[in-house]
Amino acid sequence: MHFITGYSIPRRTFIRGAGATLALPLLDAMLPAGRLLARTRQTPTARTRLICMEEVHGVPGCNEWGAKQHLFAPATVGRDFELVADNVLKPLEPWRDYLTIISNTDVAMAEAMDPAEIGGDHFRSSAVFLTQSHPKQTQGSDISCGISLDQLHAKRFGRETVMPSLQLSIESTNKGGGCDYNYSCSYTDSISWSSPTTPLPMIRSPRTAFEALFGAGGTVKERAIRRRMHRSILDWITVELADMKRQLGAVDRVRLDQYLENIRELERRIEMVEVRNTSGEPRELPEAPPGVPDSFSEHMELMFDLQVLAFEADVTRTISFKMGRDASNRTFPESGSDRAFHPSSHHGDKEKGIMEFNKICQYRMGQLAHLLKRLQETTDGESSLLDQTMIIWGSPMGDANLHNHRRCPLVIMGGANGQLRGGVHLEAPEGTPMANVFTSLLHKLGHDDLASFGDSNGVFSL
Repeated sequence: MHFITGYSIPRRTFIRGAGATLALPLLDAMLPAGRLLARTRQTPTARTRLICMEEVHGVPGCNEWGAKQHLFAPATVGRDFELVADNVLKPLEPWRDYLTIISNTDVAMAEAMDPAEIGGDHFRSSAVFLTQSHPKQTQGSDISCGISLDQLHAKRFGRETVMPSLQLSIESTNKGGGCDYNYSCSYTDSISWSSPTTPLPMIRSPRTAFEALFGAGGTVKERAIRRRMHRSILDWITVELADMKRQLGAVDRVRLDQYLENIRELERRIEMVEVRNTSGEPRELPEAPPGVPDSFSEHMELMFDLQVLAFEADVTRTISFKMGRDASNRTFPESGSDRAFHPSSHHGDKEKGIMEFNKICQYRMGQLAHLLKRLQETTDGESSLLDQTMIIWGSPMGDANLHNHRRCPLVIMGGANGQLRGGVHLEAPEGTPMANVFTSLLHKLGHDDLASFGDSNGVFSL
């Protein structure tokens, strides 16, 4: 390991040992005297973290009856809004000051453009969400869509980090080949497109994501030996860590110890999942790899904790996260409903069916509370990661019962380094493309030269 002598160590310091590589969180020793304010005076957009999350199947509050019950959009526009008990955002009430709720935007590019495309909404929607572009209907290699918002940001600001971007998912996205209605599964499997013809693969396994971020050093054989010996990546760099700590002050040592403990605990949880899933006991998700938890909540928490640690170590500043797969028949017992996800979204406009679907959607949305809490508790410099992050959550579908792409749900969370005020419900004028909001968000992320995005026809005031 290389150290710079004196009072500082570089921000891009890595600790390397046999089969392990570890990035470090921001320490006071990385901000030498006389330069302490220099970091905080950096262009804020250059260090703004971005998480883009897609929810499939929309939410019940975007159907006519659900909208009247305010299951998504509050009754009041502005800052004095109320989240009723059944609102899908109710579990996020403690962070309402970080919520910008945007209702009534359209994702027209997900609609059928010719008769042959009718019925294929589930198989093109995900590709549209972050690109706001219409996918070419094909099952061949000549796929075409657009460049996604997250990748525009990663191309401009990701060069400062080890990984320009990270793509994660909860459900399987590796079917390959053709899906239904003559659409390539590439459209269904990814929300991140680095070019109009290049969808990026998404990581479902917490172990794979962990090793990509924190323990990818060494060969495949070395990593396999480490796991077989139940050794933490930290066990392979103990000498290097001890050398590092001797150079640090008391505050930095506490910060580093907490960071290392979070990594070790995350490893332990991943290992527990793997042991449980290879024990021979029946699984709720028998088709899932051993490292994927059967519990949706457990899986979401692991993936969120990985994202927080990645931001804390500044390994990446851009993450896309696909929370589900269109037309999924997964059930969520923890939601209180025994209905499968996709069938429940086709509720037939019946009040009972809508509220059953709402149970599932509120449960799924409630998982974000873990992410917001962890980001708020984690500091980077003089503010929390929540204050420094822009989180875009939304769906390219509104009323899934009709496969409707109008009045889709969209919520922006976090402070984005002062670019978002939060605590507000904004209702878009009828016919407003969601791409207008995305154009404005890109401007706040530092893409001021971007005139338009996707099918935008203007900007949307935030």
